[in-house]
Amino acid sequence: MNKLRFNLFQTYMAKAIIIGSGVAGIASALRLRAKGYEVHVFESNDSPGGKMREIQSKGYRFDTGPSLFTMPELVDDLFRLFGENPRDSFSYETLKVACHYFYEDGTSFMAPTESGKLSEALAESHGENAGKVKRFLDKSKYLYELTSPVFLENSLHKSSTYLSKTGLKGILNLWRLNMFSTMNSVNTKWFSNPKTVQLFNRYATYNGSNPYKAPATLNIIPHLEYGVGTYFPNGGMIDVTRSLYELAVRQGITFHFKSVVESIIIQDSKATGIRTNAGTYFADVVVSNMDIYHTYGHLLKGVVMPETVKKVESSSSALIFYWGIKHEFKQLGLHNIFFAKDYKKEFSAIFDNNQVSDDPTVYINITSKLKKDDAPEGCENWFVMVNVPPNKGQDWEKLIAQAKASILAKLSRLLGTDIEKLIETEDILDPLSIEKRTSSYRGALYGSSSNSRLAAFFRHPNYKGSINHLYFCGGSVHPGGGIPLCLRSAEIVSKLVS
Repeated sequence: MNKLRFNLFQTYMAKAIIIGSGVAGIASALRLRAKGYEVHVFESNDSPGGKMREIQSKGYRFDTGPSLFTMPELVDDLFRLFGENPRDSFSYETLKVACHYFYEDGTSFMAPTESGKLSEALAESHGENAGKVKRFLDKSKYLYELTSPVFLENSLHKSSTYLSKTGLKGILNLWRLNMFSTMNSVNTKWFSNPKTVQLFNRYATYNGSNPYKAPATLNIIPHLEYGVGTYFPNGGMIDVTRSLYELAVRQGITFHFKSVVESIIIQDSKATGIRTNAGTYFADVVVSNMDIYHTYGHLLKGVVMPETVKKVESSSSALIFYWGIKHEFKQLGLHNIFFAKDYKKEFSAIFDNNQVSDDPTVYINITSKLKKDDAPEGCENWFVMVNVPPNKGQDWEKLIAQAKASILAKLSRLLGTDIEKLIETEDILDPLSIEKRTSSYRGALYGSSSNSRLAAFFRHPNYKGSINHLYFCGGSVHPGGGIPLCLRSAEIVSKLVS
């Protein structure tokens, strides 16, 4: 009898349930598996990835979601947790050009990824003071390194974060973050050319915010591109999802696809499992990778939704056209931006009027520039995106038609070609379909915006103080949206789980 008890004790493994298989969900599953948990992931769709999926049509392949890849070490770390060499499963290349920029006056600019080269290029093309550009980028680096341990790598809602050596240093230097000035107002003082200001204001869109309202704290973002580096997964962005999913399967993590989670079971102020369309499952830990608004609204029955979740301003959403283009454009690269003439007007349309600008800034991602088999020979796969407001009941059929006309007119004018005649295949993603496919509230890409100086503090914590063993990860909670921050959220959750 004693031997039997010993064997039972030896074979018991604490269980963890992950709701959702976006990149943060898979990363959380891997980190908890590395801590010794038996992990089960429940996903309502028939495949993993959340926003990071792919579309294939008529010989074209498109990544559906995030297209910018920075901080690859956060992906590599997940392989190293299990003693694997990341390069055996996941590889990427370093980009020499961050983005090709096109302006309404017909001029263009290629931004090198190295900060020193960018400074020189902006001096030559935009008439900026190279030394001043370098100082701006140096400050971006300094502020990133100062704030990362507090705002990105640990829970912002635990006192231990602030009492650590790095935490105290960050708090004592908060005054350096320009929290009380807008991004645009600070950038206008740094740069003499409005085109340069527009280029750096653009980084507010990396978390779905408005540079004319968001704090200049967001000026830490350029450091990721020009200091840390910009990369491209050799298999396309879908390779991030694919490689991590395959790693999870190798490590014994179980995925339950087409499994709709109906509620999180709460007993004695403790999360003990979930109810799904296929049955009830119990666990020692529950992690929701579902949008925080819908986690409260649909899964936490009888739990009051915090006012910060109810009232926080949503980030922008996106309208994306996936176009197979039967032509090659030598002047375009992997990442391309066609700026609006009046940038402030565009953001006012999105955040003040809940409308799509009649002159939107257009982003085009063309992975066939580097991954040739993503398009037939002599063709290109265009991921064409404009920032739009989240869904608040607008007439999206009308807005999509108007936006498409505006986009085609802008691109045809600036590229000197009738783009519509070159479209061989088309698919569309809008705020309605984003919400339907990914449960992102109102189709917002990044959960809440950063359009206030204290926005970071209002993001929902990665845990629920009144409910033990319940945790949250993903772009709608701390530290925010985008692949690096989603991976950070998984890391924070693993630190919180005992």
